[in-house]
Amino acid sequence: MDNSLAVVYLSIFVGILAFAVVAIFRQIFKTRRIESSLSRLKNKLSKEKGTTQEYYELGSIYSQKKIYSQAITLFQKALKTAEEEGEENIAPIYNGLGYVYFTQEQYDLAIRQYKEALKNKPDYVTALNNLAHAYERKKLNAQALQTYEEALKFAPNNSTAKRRAESLRRLVSA
Repeated sequence: MDNSLAVVYLSIFVGILAFAVVAIFRQIFKTRRIESSLSRLKNKLSKEKGTTQEYYELGSIYSQKKIYSQAITLFQKALKTAEEEGEENIAPIYNGLGYVYFTQEQYDLAIRQYKEALKNKPDYVTALNNLAHAYERKKLNAQALQTYEEALKFAPNNSTAKRRAESLRRLVSA
């Protein structure tokens, strides 16, 4: 009896340890991939003009790393390059720029960028959620609710929009 209990505890311990090792290695590979992209893009863009996608990708990496001033510059370069190249899929760039402003609590600038993203792609659910969240932060609950409901028209199973819209309905109707 005592021996089998020890085997069970040891098995559980080995299982937890294996799970931890896998999680750590996944994180290491993800970090290495991001750092590799960062290094490659920084080197390339310091030597020559980049593409819209390259500026956007590097801006996104800086945004993840919370280096917001450089992220803003790169998203703006991505927009300028997109204009020069005639690139039409610019909604994610505006959304990324809006996110950076949002994280810095510059909600009016964030709202402007999210609206630009939606002007380019009206069914962009991520931008709709982000715009609604920015409205919430500015205490514009009616506009936030309306925007979450718009997101739900395009993505009825959007859990964020569902949860926040329910919460806001109670606030707005009270």
